Amino acid sequence: MKALWRGGISFGLVNIPVRLFSGSVTHRIDLDMIRKKDQCAIQYVRVCKKDGKEVSWDDIAKGYKKENGDYVILDKEDFAKAMPEKTQTIDIFEFVLEDEIPSQYLEKPYIVEPEKAANKTYALLRAALKKSGKVGLCKFVLRSTEHLGILKVEDDAILLIQIRFDQDLRDSSEAKIPTNIKIEKKELDMALTIIDQLTEKFEPEKYKDTYKDELMKLIKKKSKAPKGKKTTTKETEAKPKTSKTAADDLLEQLKASLEAIKN
Repeated sequence: MKALWRGGISFGLVNIPVRLFSGSVTHRIDLDMIRKKDQCAIQYVRVCKKDGKEVSWDDIAKGYKKENGDYVILDKEDFAKAMPEKTQTIDIFEFVLEDEIPSQYLEKPYIVEPEKAANKTYALLRAALKKSGKVGLCKFVLRSTEHLGILKVEDDAILLIQIRFDQDLRDSSEAKIPTNIKIEKKELDMALTIIDQLTEKFEPEKYKDTYKDELMKLIKKKSKAPKGKKTTTKETEAKPKTSKTAADDLLEQLKASLEAIKN
């Protein structure tokens, strides 16, 4: 694995030199954009809006647009100067119980690996987090952006979980959430029975990306078909709707769900 970041964890007056590795892997099927009629690959280029000429990466900078249309150009040194003390530090500023952090704040995991000389201090922080049952709330800068995160122990590793700032979350009140809906006891009891029947211990290794597998099967099937001939897939026919009430329909769906689980 290639380290994404090198720096240190600031824990009181203790500094633990560490490296960060991405804690997740994206498994995507590589698909190219092509022109339909002749399968010509589409190429994206960086073009100046003013003269229409292509611009190389070496000539591209980041700029903040002012009200008058002019730009303030920023380079790497400017981003570093904005937070010089944070660019190489994962700064723990508070400890909290992990259960106090709602799931919508959790965003992205990183694996924290100690430099060889920091094995003891790494182990100390790991043991302290385990014993306390808490996580370290921290701030860090990655790719010129400040992030909020928590340091937690998972097995023998310390993980850095990037979390969202509160200002980045939308209030659920912006959506049309139903309230004051009357639920019949028999409906609730049946729904709870379904939950009980489907309750299992969480074993993440059981769950696979079936969409990607099915897409690959379709790709292989189409690649074997004669050129120009379309392969067909079965389409599910929509069942005609009955004139039952919503309450009757819900009960029947619940009953059917229980029967499907039993079988």
